[in-house]
Formats: sequence, structure tokens, C-alpha cells
Amino acid sequence: MSVLEMPGGAGAEVADDSLARPRRGVDRVLAGNAWLVFAFLYLPILVLIVYSFNDNERVGVWTEPSLRWYGELVGNTRVMDALRNSLVVAAVSTVVATVLGTLAGLSMERFRYRGQRMFDGLLYLPVIIPDITMAVMLLLFFVQAFDLIFLATGVQFSRGLGTIMLAHVAFNVSFVALVVRARLAGLDGALEEAAADLYASRWQAFRRVTLPLIAPGVAGGALLALTLSLDDVVITEFVSGAGATTLPVYVFGSLRRGVTPLINAVSVLMLVGSILLVLLSLAVSRRREDAGE
Repeated sequence: MSVLEMPGGAGAEVADDSLARPRRGVDRVLAGNAWLVFAFLYLPILVLIVYSFNDNERVGVWTEPSLRWYGELVGNTRVMDALRNSLVVAAVSTVVATVLGTLAGLSMERFRYRGQRMFDGLLYLPVIIPDITMAVMLLLFFVQAFDLIFLATGVQFSRGLGTIMLAHVAFNVSFVALVVRARLAGLDGALEEAAADLYASRWQAFRRVTLPLIAPGVAGGALLALTLSLDDVVITEFVSGAGATTLPVYVFGSLRRGVTPLINAVSVLMLVGSILLVLLSLAVSRRREDAGE
């Protein structure tokens, strides 16, 4: 037997080392690529945060650190009104979309009925179609619906926060349903059958068995809907009316007139809100995992 063939011998160590060298090279390349990707994604955010504390009125010229623009942000009534509109729209649309999306996910995963495949396909449409297409569809729908209501009752409706909420519910339902459905797919249906064998009604089985088990999925879908509602620009721009400006739409409109340090402060505010939502989602998931253990 040669040295290279001896198990555990010096030849085996040489072979292992020769295999490890290319692996280390690949690891270094992948690590470098990961750092480049992180730098590409997060360096612009870091620059935005730094320049939001710049005292100069010119965006790209640094003078000295200051909280000037955050003070002007708090005192700007238009920004505060837009922020309030965003929070109201996001809260209402998230609650409604979470309820409807959870029911849709349950119906698709636990029941069988005529037209289910067609409904399943329609449920994915808001996820895959472009935002501009859905915005035009919703705008036409609201215009035609308001015209019909006016002809039938003589009551005139106009676009505002109500139409924004309905539009956000329309596309958020699909995202919530997909998250809840993914959670339901991993659950054993025998648990609900066991609850029925123990003389639990359908409502009792859902409230005491199904709902606690899918609660992480419902919470994840709700946080996703809240984030999408707070960040939406295109659809909100089309279906909003006078005096119904949300914060992302305000930022988009301000950017068309030129970037100002105030926009940097508003963007950082939105960034902090998104980060808090992500941290809340991680905390909820971790608590659920610890409870399951």
C-alpha cells in the first residue's frame, strides 16, 4: 500500500490540505462579494443618514452637524399632515387586509368549492402585476363607481383617504393570504379533526387550535401589509385626492422640485419606521419560537 493510500497517514493529510486550499479561496471570493453587495446596498443609506444632520441648505455640501432639519420637520405642518394620513391609512388598511387575507388563506387551504382555482389565480394578480397597471385599474374603478352612485342616489363622492384605504386593502389582501396560506400548509389537519372529535364546534376549533398555530403567519402578514402600505407611492398617487397626501407621495412630489435636506430627514424617519417594523417582526417570531420550545 502506498503512502497516499494509507488511511489517516501523511498522504491523507496532504490530500485534505490540497482540497482545503481551493475551498478557502472560494470562501474568500464569496465573502468579498458579500461585502461588496452590502456596501452597494447600505452605503447610500449611510450617506443619507449622515447628510440629514448637515446644517447646510445645499444637500451635497457638508458644513457642520446639526439637528436643524429635524426641527423643521417637526414644525412643518404639511409633513406632519402627510405622516398622520400615512399612519391612519396604514392602520385601517392593515387591519381590514389582515382579516380578509386570513379568511382567504383559510378558504384556499382548508376548503374545496366550485371556482376555487379561478379564485386562486386571481389572488396572485396583485402580487405579479405592475403597480402602475393596478393603479390605473383602481382609478378607473373608483371613477366608474362614483359615477354610478351619483346617478343612482345623487350623492357626490370624491377621491380621498377612503379610496387610498380601499386601494391598499385591495393589494394587501393577497400578500396576507399568501403568508397565512404558507403557514397553514405546514400544519397538520389532524389537529383540527381531533378538536372536532372532542366535541368542539368549528368556531371553537378555529379559535383554540387553528388561530394560535397560524398566529405567527397572521402577524407576519400584518407587518408586511403595514410596511407595503406605508411605502406605497404609485397606487396612492393615482387614487388620492386633494388634501389626502401620504408621506411617500409627499416625498416623491418634493423630489421632483429638487432634493432638500428636509427630504433627507423625512427619508431617515421613514427608514427608522421600517427598521422598527422589521425588529418587531423578528421579536414576535423569536417569542413564538421560544414559546414553542
